[in-house]
Amino acid sequence: MALTYSSMLELGSKMPHFELKNVMNDKMYASTSFFNKKPSLIMVICNHCPYVIHYHEELKKMNNDFKDRIDFVAISSNDIINYPQDGPKQMKQLFKDLGLSFPYLFDETQNVARALKAECTPEFYLYNNKNMLVYRGRMDNSSPGNDIEITGNDLRSACTNLLNGNTISSNQHPSMGCNIKWK
Repeated sequence: MALTYSSMLELGSKMPHFELKNVMNDKMYASTSFFNKKPSLIMVICNHCPYVIHYHEELKKMNNDFKDRIDFVAISSNDIINYPQDGPKQMKQLFKDLGLSFPYLFDETQNVARALKAECTPEFYLYNNKNMLVYRGRMDNSSPGNDIEITGNDLRSACTNLLNGNTISSNQHPSMGCNIKWK
């Protein structure tokens, strides 16, 4: 595991087009599903990264708090040949164990991770209802072992401001975590 920081995709970027398998129901899920006038939160995560595991409970809370107003989607782009614990079967089992029901997509080609300029897990990308990027970066300033309480404040604030029509600060901090496991 190499500690890596997100590259901070340019604000205002259009959501990339994608069509990926949702491991929860084995159906294809397209980015065009987001054209429903709701904001969208795309999370680049994986199963084994301790930085992602650190946020499991907060992900559940955020999904419960915002699920009716924001579309949640998780994407795993890791190489499953060298990291089989991040494979589709394991992805599905993890979400079942966590009680999460939003789509968990497998980016086998890693093209979506490249389009998002993802560098690490977790990374969070919040898009407005016109599919333009308004927030990218970290959930909060906690991480495994730093004894800072998990609050999700950075991401929660961006979600709340977006939903309330308030300005989202452009002073955003990169996420940090395990590097994407490129093929």
